[in-house]
Amino acid sequence: MMIYQDNLVSITEDKIIFAHYYYPSGKSKAVKLADIELIEVKKSTIGNGKWRIHGTGNFKTWSPKDNARPKRDKIFFAKLRSQWINIGFTVENAALVEKLFKEKKLIRNE
Repeated sequence: MMIYQDNLVSITEDKIIFAHYYYPSGKSKAVKLADIELIEVKKSTIGNGKWRIHGTGNFKTWSPKDNARPKRDKIFFAKLRSQWINIGFTVENAALVEKLFKEKKLIRNE
């Protein structure tokens, strides 16, 4: 069952699907919520990827494509259990998604 969906992500009870994840194909990537150790929510700044439209700047965090990322106020960082690279993603309704992840006990704020 879908609990949240926008042009960037789809969230069900047990997974997140990141749209436009892979470069250059633009294919999506699905990640089970059980594979996520934690999600941090950070204010969108130059230092943490505000201008990172797609890809990586540090080889540790991969960002799915979001042409509007510089306009977003928050960036979510998912630390995965099964791989060393993290996912830095944005959503269209950050307040609602943050609430959903808190309910699922995935959020740890700085």
